[in-house]
Amino acid sequence: MNALEARIRARIFTDGPMSIAEYMALCLLDPEHGYYTTREPFGAGGDFTTAPEVSQMFGELIAVWLRNALEAAGHHEPLPLVEIGPGRGTLMKDILRTLHRLDPARTQRMPVFLIEASPRLRAIQRATLGNARITWLDDLAALPSEPLLVVANEFFDALPIRQYVKTGGRWQERLVGIDNQDRLAFIAGPGTIDAAILPAGADEKPEGTIFEFAPAREAAMDRLAVHFAEHRGIGLFIDYGHIAPGFGDTLQAVRAHQFADVFAEPGQADLTSHVDFAALAAVAHAHGLQSWTATQGEFLLSLGLLERAGSLGAQADKAGRERIRSEVERLAAPAEMGDLFKVLVVASPSLLPSRPSPGGN
Repeated sequence: MNALEARIRARIFTDGPMSIAEYMALCLLDPEHGYYTTREPFGAGGDFTTAPEVSQMFGELIAVWLRNALEAAGHHEPLPLVEIGPGRGTLMKDILRTLHRLDPARTQRMPVFLIEASPRLRAIQRATLGNARITWLDDLAALPSEPLLVVANEFFDALPIRQYVKTGGRWQERLVGIDNQDRLAFIAGPGTIDAAILPAGADEKPEGTIFEFAPAREAAMDRLAVHFAEHRGIGLFIDYGHIAPGFGDTLQAVRAHQFADVFAEPGQADLTSHVDFAALAAVAHAHGLQSWTATQGEFLLSLGLLERAGSLGAQADKAGRERIRSEVERLAAPAEMGDLFKVLVVASPSLLPSRPSPGGN
C-alpha cells in the first residue's frame, strides 16, 4: 500500500465512501503524491503519448488551422493564443514555429498564454519553449478580458467524472469504498441523478448499465463560453470521446502505455475517461455560441496531413519515410487515433470557421 492509498483509505474510514470525482482528483492532483504533481507522464519514457509527441505534423497543421480561422474571420491583428493543459510544451512549440514561418510579423506581436498550475510542468515547458515569450496562468479565471484563440489537446479527459449505475430501476451513484476483502472497490451509493440529465433511452437500459456525468468538464466549458460570449473568441478542443451522448463505463487507468487497474497504486497511473462532446457543445450553445465536431482524422486530412507528410518524406531517407508513414497512420487512421479522437470547435457566431468536409480534402 502506497502513501496515497493510505490517505484515501483514511478518508473513507472517516467520512464514508467517496465519489469517483473525488478519487480521481486525489489520484491526479494530490500535492504530495498525485500523478500530475509528481510524475513525468508524457512520451515514450512515460505512460502515454499524445498527438504532439507522435509527430510535429500535428502542431504544424493546428497552426495552419489557427491562421486560416483568423483570416476567415477578417482578423488582421493577432489574437492572444491560449493553450490549456500544455503538457511538455511540445504542441505550442510546433504551433509557434509554424506560425512564425507563415506570418512572422503577426506572430511576433501575438501574446501567448499557457494555463498550467504545476510548477514542475511549467519548468519543463520553459525548457521546451526556450526564448518564446510566454505568460503562465494558474487557471481559466485568469484569462485576459479580450478576444482569444484557445487550444486544448487532451485536457477535458482528465477532469474528474461521476458515474451512476442502474440498480433496481434507479440510477444510483457509483462510489469508491472498501469491500469485504479490505480492497478499494466500487460500491453503489444512495445518491441519484436528475432524470433530465440522462440521455434518451435510459429507461430501457438493463440493470448494471453505467452513465457518466462530468460536471467539472461542463464547468470548464461554461467559463470559456462566458468569456467568448462577452469578449468573442475561437476554441479548438481535441480529445478522445463520443460525439453523441451515451452509456457505458469508460473510466480507465494507463501506466507504461498499458491499461491498468484503477485501484492499483493510486497516484502511479493516469486516470481518464471519454469526453461527451455533445454535453460540452450544449454548454456553449446555452451562451449563444456556435460549434461543430469532426473526427481527428477528418480534421487533419482536410488540413493537408498527407501533403505535409509527402513534403517531409521527400527530404527523408527510407527509414525516415517509414517513420512519417507510421505517424500519419497513428494520427489519422480510423483504427488508431483518427476516429477515437474528436475535434470540437466553439466560437462566437461571427468567428466560427468552416467545418472540414467528411472526405478529408
